[in-house]
Amino acid sequence: MADAFYVPRGEGRFSATAHTAGPWSSDSQHFGPPSALLVRALENVEPAHPAELARVTVEILGPAPVAELTVRARIERPGRSVELLQAELASADRVVARASAWRIATSDTAEVATDGGPLMPAPDSVTESPWPEGWQAGYLDAVEWRAVRGGMDVPGPAAVWARQRVPLVDGEEPSGLQRLFAVADSGNGVSNYLDPRQWWFINSELTVHLRRPPSGEWIGLDAVTLVGKHGVGTATSILHDGDGPVATGAQALMVRSRQAGGG
Repeated sequence: MADAFYVPRGEGRFSATAHTAGPWSSDSQHFGPPSALLVRALENVEPAHPAELARVTVEILGPAPVAELTVRARIERPGRSVELLQAELASADRVVARASAWRIATSDTAEVATDGGPLMPAPDSVTESPWPEGWQAGYLDAVEWRAVRGGMDVPGPAAVWARQRVPLVDGEEPSGLQRLFAVADSGNGVSNYLDPRQWWFINSELTVHLRRPPSGEWIGLDAVTLVGKHGVGTATSILHDGDGPVATGAQALMVRSRQAGGG
């Protein structure tokens, strides 16, 4: 197995490795790596002028198998100041995810920039945190997790640092945005308070609003999950790099007893 989430096969095709396998099933990917692969495709859509992604929404249309995937991206709505991009991820003839992104032309706003908020304690000041029993290896072992507050094995809100142990694509150094999206989909897992052996809490989408691209290998998630009375929940995250908050993330959750099934 290649020491990466994906092996490139040319013409937009990528073979997923066992590192992408999610905690619910070894046959389906955790949606962190697919989200990052979609963002990689969006980043590769050449802008006509300097611009940055400001919002990315990943709509999860079905399980992404641990198999070969095809990804493509395009400009949906061009613009001089703001443009809308689209990307699509498919397995054989089945589309498993679509991403939409607003890309905004950059300008100098340093004079009026706001403080991003308090820093999280540095990753080297905290220790590695385990995941709870009942979840499978694969993606979870391909990322290093360090708990700042709470922990993945401690029910409730938590703040953690995460760092990929393997690159997104074999032979490539991940960009800051790829690193962020590889872990942003973990907010519901980081802040879970339900026993994964008894409950599903699966997200149907991921939306991230960005203020700037992150730098460095570590991405911080300060996350909380809230659940309503009718099987619907939300997980929200403040996403950090070593210089402070860079983005906010949100996930819509299907919450259901595993005895009742899922999907």
